[in-house]
Amino acid sequence: MFASPAIFILRETKKDIAVCIVFLAMPFLFYLYGSSYKERFNSSDTINYEYKVRAIGSNISLDRFYSNIDPVSVINELIDISQPIKDDKTIFVWPEGILPDVSQEELIEFKWLFEDVFSQNHLLFIGINSQKTNKEKIDYFNSLSIYDHNLEILNFYNKINLVPFGEFLPFENILKKFGLSVITNNYQSFSSGDDRKIIDIKRDDFSLKILPLICYEIIYSGKIFNNSNFDLMVNISEDGWFGSSIGPKQHFSHSIFRAVESGKYLLRSANNGIAAIVNPLGVVEQKVEYGQSGYIDFKKAQKIQPTLFSKYGNKIFITLILLYIFLIFSFNKFRNE
Repeated sequence: MFASPAIFILRETKKDIAVCIVFLAMPFLFYLYGSSYKERFNSSDTINYEYKVRAIGSNISLDRFYSNIDPVSVINELIDISQPIKDDKTIFVWPEGILPDVSQEELIEFKWLFEDVFSQNHLLFIGINSQKTNKEKIDYFNSLSIYDHNLEILNFYNKINLVPFGEFLPFENILKKFGLSVITNNYQSFSSGDDRKIIDIKRDDFSLKILPLICYEIIYSGKIFNNSNFDLMVNISEDGWFGSSIGPKQHFSHSIFRAVESGKYLLRSANNGIAAIVNPLGVVEQKVEYGQSGYIDFKKAQKIQPTLFSKYGNKIFITLILLYIFLIFSFNKFRNE
């Protein structure tokens, strides 16, 4: 738009002006589409969910990875932040890897901590490691697990997109011979999950379909879902590895893009990071700031049709690039006629 005066100053023929007007019109059409989408969203029906989803923002030290910190103290702190009320139907979302020394199957050993505060009205999403015996080898997974109030496992998702040199060592069998396993603290590499499944939470007449994303899986534009048949994206993360850098804020910013791309709400629970609710327009509706502890509640949502990006993904950009190339060659031919 800002270049439009130059079109008329530097024009050679009327054909040149026609070509430039066509190219200038395309961003304007995108603007009209975006404005229409925003208007439809703001005027859409509101869905009130029977269960609220409460995402926790915590500020628990990374020391728990390197020293024998009692998991009881961590669990008690998370329960205090969560503020459960027995009569309130609530799904609690706790951050990634919050209990590094407790496995998925071992969490039930701490059931006594939940008995006085949790009820049958509660479910718990928590980032916790899991394992599976594969022949003579044990595979470890970075998982998001769903428990009922008795800490019985209802469902789980194993992270697919692992962080290289953080969660796994590429070419591990070769590089560990050169002592490079120290990069991953000499731990065995995590294994990658099989698929990114949509988790359907069903309780009586209530149903909520959730797309789980663990940590930096949030950065994978166009690759995090195969269909749009879900209600909410849930992202859990441990951002303490960034320290006091700009990393936690940059990591969180990807949540805004994924919400806009998918046309879905995104709920984020983070330790040493930013917990938030982002709506399909990219507006942050609630937030627990970096360095603070608290919770945010997702209870209602505006319903809107899936976006073009959720249907076609990055194919849209490839199509636009090819379209521009086609138009350039076509208009060059048009000018020379």
